[in-house]
Amino acid sequence: MWKQFFAALTIVGGLTGAVGAGAQAQTLRFGLMDDPDALDPTLSRNYTTRMVFAALCDKLVDIDAKLNIIPQLASEWSWSADQKTLTMKIRPGLTFHDGEKLDAEAVKFNLERHQKMPGSQRRSELAALDTVEVVDPVTVRLHLKAPSAPFLSQLTDRAGMMVSPKAAQALGDKFATAPVCTGPFKFVERVAQDHILLEKFDGYWNKDNIFLQKVDFRTIPDSTVRLTNLRSGQLDLLERLAPTDLPEVRSQGKLKVGTGYELGFQSIIFNTAKADSVIGGDARVRKAFELSIDREALSQVVFNGEYLPGNQWVSPKNPFYVSAFPIPKRDVAKAKALLKDAGVKTPVPVNLIVYSTNEAAQVGQVVQAMTKESGFEVKLVTTDIGTALNAADQGNFEAFLYAWSGRPDPDGNTYNFLACKAPLNYTRFCNEKAQAALDAERATSDPAARAAAWKNLAEVVLTEDPLIYLYHRKLMWAYTPKLKGFTEADYPDGLVRFTGLKLD
Repeated sequence: MWKQFFAALTIVGGLTGAVGAGAQAQTLRFGLMDDPDALDPTLSRNYTTRMVFAALCDKLVDIDAKLNIIPQLASEWSWSADQKTLTMKIRPGLTFHDGEKLDAEAVKFNLERHQKMPGSQRRSELAALDTVEVVDPVTVRLHLKAPSAPFLSQLTDRAGMMVSPKAAQALGDKFATAPVCTGPFKFVERVAQDHILLEKFDGYWNKDNIFLQKVDFRTIPDSTVRLTNLRSGQLDLLERLAPTDLPEVRSQGKLKVGTGYELGFQSIIFNTAKADSVIGGDARVRKAFELSIDREALSQVVFNGEYLPGNQWVSPKNPFYVSAFPIPKRDVAKAKALLKDAGVKTPVPVNLIVYSTNEAAQVGQVVQAMTKESGFEVKLVTTDIGTALNAADQGNFEAFLYAWSGRPDPDGNTYNFLACKAPLNYTRFCNEKAQAALDAERATSDPAARAAAWKNLAEVVLTEDPLIYLYHRKLMWAYTPKLKGFTEADYPDGLVRFTGLKLD
């Protein structure tokens, strides 16, 4: 049924501006699905921006293919016996792209900037951090308010990225227009909605393993256009290959393909604080909406069955998945009964924001059709990612098809979204039991105790449904055979590492 429905959809992306050809042999032309947001690690919240940061801004620590935390700017670290002090050794001789030293003082500046800067998206990620102590030029001690199991993991992403204090102070709120970090490539230029150009930083600490001279990130939202540009030789690598294109690309054998499931989730979030929203104000209505959706059919129809259905903040393959709450089956009769019990007039109107990409539009249309059978009338509001996130920040939305790329520790998929007043709590959901569960999982490193906390959280969240988890993406890259050193297993967070990459 749903395959037939999808066959009737005509969502075609026209060819837009061609990506310039004739690039130098060691310029990697990388096709992105979205235009990155602010090139400032403190302010950024976009998955695509993290891809740019992987080339531009190193972190204190990184993760390997098995999610183990490994050195990057910090060469070693140790915890105090009470697990409240983290001592880190910074690699000696590090410099930022502007030639300024990256030392313990710079680390202190950056962590405090993440904590205090207006609009910081890192503040809650570093909520456990109390003070930063400079011991000597290459040693810094991070004193926590209380033990925090996910704290070190937070430093593997933007909370652990370092920017030049000199540049940050000089540019102020304009830092994102000319970012200065200490990654393998430095900023050259940006044209919004078009490209970001980076070039090799000769002062990089690991420069002997960086073979590319430039990275040219190209914003091409349409998956068909991205693939066309790759096939024509105007791109060397693209992210988020459309699942429907995967069989053909594999069978032709002219391009290389890499895949792996994401750490994050894809969801529909509801604004529970919106006064005039029927679905936002009643958990029964939200549950009826969830029961209207067949997640397996959604994956088959839109993603050729390649995406993994899910109903939690981690996938069913994750060891922290709460098995006591399996994926609910579609039940239109029960959904209708819940709406009747809630005493709401049908059809229930729902304004659903979706990103202006083919994939998001297709998901929105399938959800629209499925929920209509239960008594909902979904209106799709298509917008770019920046506008959508601003609406979420300001509470100017009812429902939002929201994507989260994920973090190695499940805390990174939950606390910011579900804790009271957390910066990414777009749902405005605040529940005492849920908050206690979130605080409990942060306070211990014991796997059994954390699993118990996740179960307590699931009992609340999967009943109240401030958001509905739908599926987990299979990350898909396609690239030219000329690109050497690309191994998708090395990128469990969906971020390409540029060490060792080269073009023949």
